Amino acid sequence: MLKFTKQGIYCPRADVYIDPWEPVQNAIVTHGHSDHARWGMGKYLCHIHTVPVLRLRLGADIAIQGLEYGEAVHRNGVRISLHPAGHIIGSAQVRLEYKGEVWVVSGDYKLVHDGVSVPFEALRCHHFVTESTFALPVYRFPDPVLVFSEINRWWAQNAAEGFNTVLLAYALGKSQTILQHLETETGRVFLHGAVANVNAALEGMGYQFPGERIATETDRSSLKGTIVVAPPSALGSPWLRRFSPYRIASCSGWMQLRGARRRRGVDRGFVLSDHADWEQLNQAVSATAAETVYVTHGYEAPFARWLREHKDLQAHEVHLQGAEVMEDDL
Repeated sequence: MLKFTKQGIYCPRADVYIDPWEPVQNAIVTHGHSDHARWGMGKYLCHIHTVPVLRLRLGADIAIQGLEYGEAVHRNGVRISLHPAGHIIGSAQVRLEYKGEVWVVSGDYKLVHDGVSVPFEALRCHHFVTESTFALPVYRFPDPVLVFSEINRWWAQNAAEGFNTVLLAYALGKSQTILQHLETETGRVFLHGAVANVNAALEGMGYQFPGERIATETDRSSLKGTIVVAPPSALGSPWLRRFSPYRIASCSGWMQLRGARRRRGVDRGFVLSDHADWEQLNQAVSATAAETVYVTHGYEAPFARWLREHKDLQAHEVHLQGAEVMEDDL
């Protein structure tokens, strides 16, 4: 039912692409990160909570339709529905059914609940397209509740020692998760403009997160002991100077590996990811009971080989155009 083309994952019967990389007429977008949501499509279909994010990032005048989880549309006999992926707010798996054959395209996902996004829903299918961002056994992430506690303790310690705290995290997704779990009695929370813009877009969907936008007139004396949430692109920028003295941390699944913190030039690394780790990926694939698995977006070859040799599945690696581009800092 699906084909893997240079434009993206294509369903000829329904004439629709999933997370297309190049302009097409009909696009289903799994979530708002720029390696999945691109400008120039004729019409967009996504989860209703992704609508304001796409309007923010791609333009207020785009033609877009939002669906609730589980709500279906039909195109030339193909039943299409969106289901929770647990990756970020509004992230969705795409389920397509035609004459009893079911395909599920996961987009990006994680099985651990972050307290913000709707938890991942396992969908039984015949064919499953899975991401593989962290599909190596070395990636086994700690309980995020423990990580949030570590972040709050580190912030309190920094404030007691006269330092501001800067957390680097993707503006869409991880920043909102972090903000949701901050113990704000420690001090004030400030936001990079990119994070503040996403928060403002999500307010119409009923989301509320702590934090004040940093403005040029913000008094530096008011920043003492504060925490600042900013995208990774802020690292090393003149924008950060106003918070000096500060200690800075990166919040990422890549922090699992030794040396990643030093390579990124930060004081601390917190292992916090919006993606599934090794165990979660294996659990998700098994839960689908799929006969065929297509592996993309990450460690395609080793994960597909693992599924063939250890899970006795028909597993194929698929390298999609644009899959090498990391989630953005916008």
